[in-house]
Amino acid sequence: MRIRRKPWARPELEKCDFFINDATEHKGNWASLFKNKSPINLELGCGKGEFIANISFKNPNTNYIAIDIKSEMLACARRNIKKLFLDKPVSNVLLTALDIQRIDLAFSKEDVVERIYINFCNPWPKKKHKKRRLTYPSQLVKYKEFLKSSGGIYFKTDDDELFEDSVNYFLSCGFDIIYKTSDLHKENLGFNILTEHEKMFMEQGCKIKFLIARNF
Repeated sequence: MRIRRKPWARPELEKCDFFINDATEHKGNWASLFKNKSPINLELGCGKGEFIANISFKNPNTNYIAIDIKSEMLACARRNIKKLFLDKPVSNVLLTALDIQRIDLAFSKEDVVERIYINFCNPWPKKKHKKRRLTYPSQLVKYKEFLKSSGGIYFKTDDDELFEDSVNYFLSCGFDIIYKTSDLHKENLGFNILTEHEKMFMEQGCKIKFLIARNF
């Protein structure tokens, strides 16, 4: 999806006290950026930030890092977070711009992450592009470097082929699928937080696929 340029995005991010300009500078040291010792969760591809805003607000005792490649998306995420937190300090969220394909340049085994969220990533349906998927084995191997043993990846998508392929990707990389559903909203899970894409797909009548993959 092509994102329209927003001239205000970068200036707002530069003034944001929970935006990290260069993620690679903090490799191995992310925990020290938070003023607490709470566990760290990571969202890959946060988009406009409805998910990260809501989950961080509801879980003040968990730290969250949200990544997106586009400043325009991160600036929208900043606004959504501030809108929800109002005058409360935003102490458990960090936003940063990064090409997730190069996540190994910014995170190492010293950066212990307890949970990774991948919500409605690009399905890359063409065979020659599939290795760009965020659930592709070459990516999963990178995540395993910093994902805590027994930690989980929470994956949601509307795309049937991506979901079926991703199940195989997880299994081939030594993950255990501890929960899987092809119709998330039929399950009525209490912990599910809607994303902007999820709302759109629901309106279109699409079924949302969801799984939890546990690291070993």
